[in-house]
Amino acid sequence: MTRVSEQPQDAAGGPQPGRPDEWRDGPPRRTGRQLVAASVGNGVEWYDWFAYSFLATYIADEIFPEGTGSSLVPLLSTFAVFAVGFFMRPVGGLLLGSVADRAGRRAALTLTILLMGGSSLLVAVTPTYASAGGLAPVVLVAARLLQGLSVGGEFAASTTFLVESAGPGRRGLFSSFQYVSTTAGQLVASGVAALLVSTMSDGQMHQWGWRVPFLFGALLSLAGFWVRRGARETRSEQQARAPRPGLFDALRLHPRESLLIVGITAGGTIAYYVWTAYLPTYAEVNAGLEKSDALVSGTISLVFFMLLQPLGGMLSDRIGRKPLLLAFAIGFAVLCVPMLHAVGDSFASLLLVQCAGMVLLTGYTSIAAAVNAEIFPARVRATGIGFPYSLAVALFGGTAPYVGTLFEDLEIPDAFPWYVAALCLLSALVYLRLPERSGEELER
Repeated sequence: MTRVSEQPQDAAGGPQPGRPDEWRDGPPRRTGRQLVAASVGNGVEWYDWFAYSFLATYIADEIFPEGTGSSLVPLLSTFAVFAVGFFMRPVGGLLLGSVADRAGRRAALTLTILLMGGSSLLVAVTPTYASAGGLAPVVLVAARLLQGLSVGGEFAASTTFLVESAGPGRRGLFSSFQYVSTTAGQLVASGVAALLVSTMSDGQMHQWGWRVPFLFGALLSLAGFWVRRGARETRSEQQARAPRPGLFDALRLHPRESLLIVGITAGGTIAYYVWTAYLPTYAEVNAGLEKSDALVSGTISLVFFMLLQPLGGMLSDRIGRKPLLLAFAIGFAVLCVPMLHAVGDSFASLLLVQCAGMVLLTGYTSIAAAVNAEIFPARVRATGIGFPYSLAVALFGGTAPYVGTLFEDLEIPDAFPWYVAALCLLSALVYLRLPERSGEELER
């Protein structure tokens, strides 16, 4: 590994503060700091995203009250809660992915965390409909636009940053921290929301309690910004000096790879959203399980899932990515229907099904970042990953709860497990043709 000789050094022989430490080949040193920078920021991003989901009912009561007499309010309510966030994620993947490819990974990471902090603060100070009328839902929609933009850009930038920061034979391990930090953010958001609901009266929660997690999120974003400011750029000097790619270069020059990302993601994202977000609701609606039991089961299974991720990543570094991907996709295609039918009205049945699904799901989530990064060249890696990945998540993952509810309304709830299985089978076919690149050197 050769260090750039022109890089200025301080008295201790390290890089001067505030200057990127660029390398002609291989990843930067101090990979632990790199790992923390990506993970902390990603955790904060997803804390803010899930906090909104957990507190949506309180927000809706204050910002979108029933009986306002304005047709604009219910329209904006539907648009904000069900569409805006996921719609903006592909846009964020494209725009902020382009920032990562043109200005550097660290620049994009600091921008995404500032956007999320700003959107979280905007949610916290959103006026109520009673005080501001139609302006209130407009402000909230703007905040959700920023949140979706930031989350879409975060995956593109942090995925690229994580994998490029990994040392030889450790890309799978570093990749796994994408979902470690995502799950940690979800758990913290759930814990904060549960603590507030259990310690405050319903009136307090409606008046001001629902704002507290978003103020906390804004403070966390500042902490994440500080950590990321100290991270090192992972682009090589050669890539930094190369002509900057155009916004649509990844799609124009690599259409096959872009479609490949969609195929890789389709089964994984719907399985992830079903098992981590929709399954408790599925158990309540279809099996009559108590809500409290479903929430406890969901929390335990998420902790279990988070602990599995590094194990999956390390295993892929030893045996390759394809065995894990195929185990996930074929396992879900074959077992999804019987597993969902096995969900009964007992806590034990739901927990067993959730944990079994988490084991299979780890075959995808623990290495998704590495698999995606290994497909595109460094010049357009972040944009190449960000847009098609976020588009697939919006089309298949984000719609999973609504498709499940639709099948329930159509009185064909048994069709939903088959829908999930079909998408996982589709991804399995993609994995079969996917070249194994775990042993190859990653272009930087």
